[in-house]
Amino acid sequence: MVSDELRKEAHNLDVTVWVGKHGIESVTDELADQLQNRRLVKVKFLRAARGSDDTETLAAELADSVGADLIETRGNTAVLR
Repeated sequence: MVSDELRKEAHNLDVTVWVGKHGIESVTDELADQLQNRRLVKVKFLRAARGSDDTETLAAELADSVGADLIETRGNTAVLR
């Protein structure tokens, strides 16, 4: 039930972190900083970042790397807490 509330809250959020060809390692510091100041952060995985991996896999790896919870993925976008 908490997850549904967070999904609703995330619906109107703007993307504030973009993962590109340099991969998730290049955005971990920025994401960690944003998570300290915000309840939720929306992340967009650009085509160059995805390669052969799917968004769900990359989002889970990114969440693990910053100690965040993956709330949802939709298309090429993920929401982390």
